[in-house]
Amino acid sequence: MKVRVLGCSGGIGGCHLRTTSMLVDHDLLVDAGTGVADLSRDELASIDHVFLTHSHLDHIASLPLLIDSVSDLREKALIVHATAATLEIIAKHIFNWAIWPDFSVIPSREKPLMEYRAIKLGESVQLGQRTITALPAEHTVPAVGYQLDSGVGSLVFTGDTTVNDSFWPIVNGIANLRYLLIETAFADRERRLAEISKHLCPSMLASELRKLAREAEIYISHLKPGQATLTMAEIAACAGDFKPKMLQNNQVFEF
Repeated sequence: MKVRVLGCSGGIGGCHLRTTSMLVDHDLLVDAGTGVADLSRDELASIDHVFLTHSHLDHIASLPLLIDSVSDLREKALIVHATAATLEIIAKHIFNWAIWPDFSVIPSREKPLMEYRAIKLGESVQLGQRTITALPAEHTVPAVGYQLDSGVGSLVFTGDTTVNDSFWPIVNGIANLRYLLIETAFADRERRLAEISKHLCPSMLASELRKLAREAEIYISHLKPGQATLTMAEIAACAGDFKPKMLQNNQVFEF
């Protein structure tokens, strides 16, 4: 399994800042933030599955344009996997004809360009040799993280989350865990904002990582533009024993 980071920032502002999305092999996306726009049209047309962590704009921004941009190149529906609650939100507020056409009925209900497929917490989807499992997340809207399992190794992505005791026993049970991608959106000076918006800051991250009982390479995502250097310095000071690194645009994981 090959995972390429298309975007991992908490905002935009320059060629290196793209919001959350990861390309898995050539045909699967985890989230569909602004980083998807850097793919070529042929690459976009090769995507058959999108797994959404939640409905916030920085994680879905490119989805409407993706479907529209390659509609003439596709012969089958793009499958959008998410919890039933997330699918309901994007159907009501995005693909509603007022914001964007409803591609789940275009060109017809019988043969649409987009298909919704609900995934439950703890449920796994098998795509070839790849297994994608929805993991618990705690955010301001219904949300999940994902485990990507190649059979040889696993990458876990928390998505947007805050303190989450139900997450760690599951992660600790993943025998082939290699990579943990975990968010830290704010510096400690904005801890109250992190708590209200259900994100993490460095001191909260350090507390969460102490619940990790397995070895893994740890990478930090969702850093806010303008705060990345400060936040990573604070992470090094309070969670340095875990050796977390900043997740980078176009970083590739193979496992």
